[in-house]
Amino acid sequence: MAPEENGEAARLLRSFERRFLAARALRSFPWQSLEEKLRDSSGSELLLNILQKTVKHPLCVKHPPSVKYARGFLSELIRKHEAVHTEPLDELYEALAEVLTAEEPTQCHRSYLLSTAIVSHGTTGLVTWNAALYLAEWALENPAAFTHRTVLELGSGAGLTGLAICKTCRPRAYIFSDCHSRVLEQLQGNVLLNGLSLEPSVTAPAQHPAFKTPDTENPRVMVARLDWDVVTAPQLAAFWPDIVIAADVLYCPETILSLVGVLQKLSACQKDQQAPDAYVAFTIRNPETCQLFTTELGRAGILWEELPRHDQKLFPYEEHSEMAILKLTL
Repeated sequence: MAPEENGEAARLLRSFERRFLAARALRSFPWQSLEEKLRDSSGSELLLNILQKTVKHPLCVKHPPSVKYARGFLSELIRKHEAVHTEPLDELYEALAEVLTAEEPTQCHRSYLLSTAIVSHGTTGLVTWNAALYLAEWALENPAAFTHRTVLELGSGAGLTGLAICKTCRPRAYIFSDCHSRVLEQLQGNVLLNGLSLEPSVTAPAQHPAFKTPDTENPRVMVARLDWDVVTAPQLAAFWPDIVIAADVLYCPETILSLVGVLQKLSACQKDQQAPDAYVAFTIRNPETCQLFTTELGRAGILWEELPRHDQKLFPYEEHSEMAILKLTL
């Protein structure tokens, strides 16, 4: 293989590894480039290398991804291989069999694998979305915005943004929040998996001794259930946030109205006569949705400005996604 072909294969392999370990949406993987490479004589070798760097990666063996995600990924690998080659690649079917064994112990013969090898272009229920990665990159480039401050994150999801901030920006305290039980359970696991300790869940965190102690190397961390439609201003004030962040939470008009309602309540959360700063990151999928958000902010009397794009690109989000971060004045 020519040196340039070696380099191209290495870049493709690295792209698959990073996206899989980050549980990126399956549609974001470079499938077209893979199919083109599979037409080379070394295509099968590349597939086996991808298998070792993803499903068989030591981290994934120790902490397996969801069955749905792994199944969709392997099914797509099989489809790409079979689109080019007539001979099956047994290692792919064996890997899929191992995944399906955990889900369907009694139905792991090859005919079953073929009938269930369906492409999943969606995501798992708990996935890190592009704007969360984008906001994490901005935070890493602007750590002073979080240093020695108490951060409240709205709609934390899998928690990547908060984990990046906790690990690198030295906040005093960090409150992850979401409203779904399964999300909260996974979020707690991710926090512990990354070497952070969780404070006990309390009704009024500001009254908890942990949130009044001097700054330490590791921030005080909480995972809180927060329903935007029912939370009250006093409950939000109890967190004593200096800064509020949210990423990829502008899904539909109902969600936007709920978010703006929470931001209005946070406007009343004053600490030392100063309302918290707020940053909202989002992917511009539908301009009308973004317009609705800024319109509702105006109606609520919340000023906003769009931050300039940052320089760092550390995470494997879709390169052609258009994203933005708004700084809000509550």
